[in-house]
Amino acid sequence: MPTAPCLQTILALVPRKRAFAASNCRHASLTGGTTIIQAGQIAWVRSACPAGSGPCIFRVLPLHRDGFSIPVTDTPAGNRGARRGSGGITLDDVARLAGVSAITVSRALNTPERVSPDTREKVRLAVEHTGYVPNLLAGGLASNRSRLVAALVPTIAGPVFLETIEALTDALARRGYQLMLGQSGYGESREDALIDAIVGRRPDGIVLTGIMRSEGGRRRLLASGIPVVETWDLTPTPVDMLVGFSHEQVGEVAARFLMDKGYRRPAVVTGDDHRAIQRRTGFERAFAERGIHGVPVFTVPAPTTLGSGREALRALRLAHPELDVLACSSDVLAHGAIVEAHAEGLSVPRDIAVMGFGDLAFARDAHPAITTVRIDGTGIGRQAAAFIADRAEGRAFGQKVVDIGFSLVERASA
Repeated sequence: MPTAPCLQTILALVPRKRAFAASNCRHASLTGGTTIIQAGQIAWVRSACPAGSGPCIFRVLPLHRDGFSIPVTDTPAGNRGARRGSGGITLDDVARLAGVSAITVSRALNTPERVSPDTREKVRLAVEHTGYVPNLLAGGLASNRSRLVAALVPTIAGPVFLETIEALTDALARRGYQLMLGQSGYGESREDALIDAIVGRRPDGIVLTGIMRSEGGRRRLLASGIPVVETWDLTPTPVDMLVGFSHEQVGEVAARFLMDKGYRRPAVVTGDDHRAIQRRTGFERAFAERGIHGVPVFTVPAPTTLGSGREALRALRLAHPELDVLACSSDVLAHGAIVEAHAEGLSVPRDIAVMGFGDLAFARDAHPAITTVRIDGTGIGRQAAAFIADRAEGRAFGQKVVDIGFSLVERASA
């Protein structure tokens, strides 16, 4: 009965789809072997292995350079401790190739400042050559840290939150964290389901867009002990940490600006999400304080679209032809209103003024350029990342709530 073969895995730095001569078995009696193995293929090498050991198997892993090979595994094929059939590269494989210990490889990958530059370079080259990807789950179990941060945004279709996500991603990456993104929509049920899924994965932090309004979601976040940052809003009762601004105050400031410009017959076009509704509330209150009540409102589904802005202007002018200014809950809606105004032969702002929110990239290039409210999305992202990293790494910090503020940007549309 044949003896179980010896399993030899060869890391052969050869171009993909090239052949490799299996001539590097550790057994001294196997010299000058000529069996040809295609990259990634398993083949039997029937040659002079030691008596009783059976033939050797070579598994060649396709890499990127010629002229180098090293045996990294020598385990009987029948042994349960052998590498799984997937042939995945392990930390030990990288260590052997780099000529260092496995713990040194781990340090070089996780805390590079603890190893010498020369060692870091050896490990980097070995990782590059082998295509090794660390097992983040195993590392997280050992350190009780996942190095993952989860962020929930209502939508990735609209550009308003992209600045925050980009800044959050960059700031976390500089601290050694990766961002996992979830799209929650504008409904609490979807957000609750995502919270359950995320908490179960035990990230090092959770970043929410807006305030957690669901009592059930709030309880689960508090019970999890995971650092939480709510963003893009303010509340006197945050779950944990908070960086944002007052949407009602945005509405009030926008209304006072328009009244100071002489506008007295306003209308509001708003998305149906909580934050847009808060801005509408502040806007109506400020006009009411000046004796102007019953501001017409046209509500559209979030996320808002250019088409919704066009539809809103048509409907509002039909019902209220006396309107002199349109306050929109997004720059996208404002742009749509301007397009529709031009289509109807109206001049903006002479016949009707238009104001937006968000200061998106196109706002300054629209014709006319859109008067809007600028939010420091980059500042929100960076502060959220700092909150998460400091908490996860046990660093003390001062305030847990940061009001990032906002600024009104006056342009030609109002």
